[in-house]
Amino acid sequence: MIRVFIGFDPRETVAYSVLAHSIQVRASEPVAIAPVALSQLRQVLTRARHELQSTDFSFSRFLVPHLSEYAGWSLFLDCDMLMRDDIAKLWNLRDERYAVQVVKHDHKPVEKTKFLGATQTAYAMKNWSSVMLFNNARCTALTPEYVNIASGLELHQFKWLQSEDRIGELPQCWNYLVGYDPPCDNISLAHFTTGGPYFAEYADCMLAEEWRAEREAMLFAAARR
Repeated sequence: MIRVFIGFDPRETVAYSVLAHSIQVRASEPVAIAPVALSQLRQVLTRARHELQSTDFSFSRFLVPHLSEYAGWSLFLDCDMLMRDDIAKLWNLRDERYAVQVVKHDHKPVEKTKFLGATQTAYAMKNWSSVMLFNNARCTALTPEYVNIASGLELHQFKWLQSEDRIGELPQCWNYLVGYDPPCDNISLAHFTTGGPYFAEYADCMLAEEWRAEREAMLFAAARR
């Protein structure tokens, strides 16, 4: 079973739903998808919202190993994505040498704001944590207690890893940053990191029509005969 956790924010409910649909219809193996939703984590995540926190799951994503009981592997994805390939191909990249595997972007945004007027911040390893393959047994430092008190940089720059742990690298096609990365014919997972086509100001962004087609496919229901 491919275990997937998707960041959930009520302001982007449609993004979560379309991503989940795009995963399921292309998957060649069984997939279990769960939202990382604050409304379901009130007894676990108690920290106050930070002024620079642009989504509900900025910190809660790091609870995935805890939610997985520190066993097996789990995949975390931001919700503002579109799966264009079989997720089993990504799942099959799991490597026991690593505690976590990510696409190692060198992302240096120049704009000051992103979707819904959120502040755009630049820091080393930006967007690495938007797709994470967790080797859960090697991520035991990510307890609820730690996630509740750690700074954003401590979490997103993987300072919770032990000295012997290494961060494995995933191919760029599994976290393609729309609007940043060079044009590419091999985009397995598109990431609308500054804002998806479900927001009016990004309605004409790259892959917007494909995203809308996915939404329509998700909404399809066969007529009764």
